[in-house]
Amino acid sequence: MLEDHTTTASSPTEWPTAYPQGYAVVDVETTGLARDDRIISAAVYRLDARGEVEDHWYTLVNPERDPGPVWIHGLTSDVLEGAPLFREVAAEFAARLDGRVLVAHNAVFDWQMIAREYARAECEAPVRQRLCTIALSKELALPLPNHKLESLAAHFGVVQQRAHHALDDARVLAEAFRPSLRAAAAGGVRLPLLECRPLTEWADRPAPLIGRQASGPGGGGYGGYRPGTWRPSRKRPACPHPNPGRYEDGKRLKQGMRVAFSGDTSVERDLLEDRAAEAGLHVATSLSRLTSLLVTNDPDSGTSKVVKARQFGTPVVDEAAFGQLLRDVEPADG
Repeated sequence: MLEDHTTTASSPTEWPTAYPQGYAVVDVETTGLARDDRIISAAVYRLDARGEVEDHWYTLVNPERDPGPVWIHGLTSDVLEGAPLFREVAAEFAARLDGRVLVAHNAVFDWQMIAREYARAECEAPVRQRLCTIALSKELALPLPNHKLESLAAHFGVVQQRAHHALDDARVLAEAFRPSLRAAAAGGVRLPLLECRPLTEWADRPAPLIGRQASGPGGGGYGGYRPGTWRPSRKRPACPHPNPGRYEDGKRLKQGMRVAFSGDTSVERDLLEDRAAEAGLHVATSLSRLTSLLVTNDPDSGTSKVVKARQFGTPVVDEAAFGQLLRDVEPADG
């Protein structure tokens, strides 16, 4: 069920001192994309400061529910029936993440799935920063046709053997991340690191970390844990302006427009949403036919908002374009 292999390799001698000291390249397969979906397999490649592989680890996870799109990940209920529950592998998983930057392709998705699983186990993962390889490829201006993992792998000549298998996807990403990291170091590129905020609310005291600071998952005495509250709620005043309709390319945003966000952003999401609200826009937590605009840096991702935007024909812009539009928002009528 669990695999652990260790390797050593030489590393370049010159390196930016501000760069992190270690990375955990992660991939998780899940029962779906929604908040109540579960992890069914996870893999971690631990890399040193220069991107060399130290070891790797893989496990199946019993999701205690239907496995979801078996035609994608290939993991049936029969295969997962004898797998450990997440709380049974949480400590070992945490040991792989402890003190490292979490690296993933569309990292916000992997992080949110991991954070929710730890929330269910009534504890937190010991990781404080993440790095999305999609964002890094944009910083490096790599000539990719899209932001799929297979395109990044092909660019660096990495051969994928089993797509949508967590261990092979993590291996492919680790092998593609190493030259990306070296290119960033050689070019003096600032790594697009984002904070990993636990998606839990604790009324009395912080959730215990699993890893060096705690002996293992569970254990009781966790104060005000409330299952289901994955992200602290942000209550903003209702938008006072009527919705004027959809954004049209080349025109200005107008107060009252409903704006939704999806995926990683270079500016913290809460700050970006606050700026939108201060400009008189309606910040929507979901996407519907009434949504005026979707802001995402990865329009090729399969998040539910991106999928719905395609279905509804909702206009899509990236974060940089949205920042420009925020500078000149048209006042509401009347």
